[in-house]
Amino acid sequence: MPKQRRNDDWGFPRWRDYGADRAATTVRLCDRDGCNNVGDRPAPKAPNSPERWMFCQQHAAEYNAGWDYFRGLTPEEAAARAASEDRQRRYRRASHWEWGGEGDGSRSRAELDALKVLGVEPDASPEAIKAAWRAAAKASHPDVAGAEPEAAERFRAVQAAWSVLQAAEAARAQAAERG
Repeated sequence: MPKQRRNDDWGFPRWRDYGADRAATTVRLCDRDGCNNVGDRPAPKAPNSPERWMFCQQHAAEYNAGWDYFRGLTPEEAAARAASEDRQRRYRRASHWEWGGEGDGSRSRAELDALKVLGVEPDASPEAIKAAWRAAAKASHPDVAGAEPEAAERFRAVQAAWSVLQAAEAARAQAAERG
C-alpha cells in the first residue's frame, strides 16, 4: 500500500474557499420516473400550491406544454381570473422618472421643446420633422399670414425650433464622425 502523501492544498482562494468540502456535492435528480438528468427546473404541482416538481429541462418543457392554468374552472371563472391578473400586470411608471418627461433619452430637453413647437412626436423621423417645419413655416410666414403679430411670433418660434433641431443634428453627426 502506498504511503499517504501530504496534501499541498491549503484552501488558498485561487484554488477553493477556506473550509470547502472535498466530498462530492449532492445533485437532485429529475422527478420524472427513470430520468437520471439533473432536476434544476421547478414546476408547480398544482395551481396556487407551494409544492414543486423538480424536472430537467426536457421534462420541464413537456410538463409546461401540457399545463392548463384554468383547468377545473368554468369559462366565467377563467375569464374573471384572467381579468384580475391583467389588472395586476398593469405597471405604473415610477413617479421619480416623471421629471424627465417624454422621449427615449436620445433627445435633449431643448429638442423636445422644439418638437412640441412643430407639433410632432418625440420619436418622429427627420423627414416628418422637416415636413412639419415646412408646413408650420409656410402657414405663419409674413407673406402668407400678413401683418398679424401672432403669426409673426409663431414664425419666429418655428424658425428657432428648426435651428435648435438642426444644431442638434449637426452635433450628433459630428460626434458620430469622431467615433
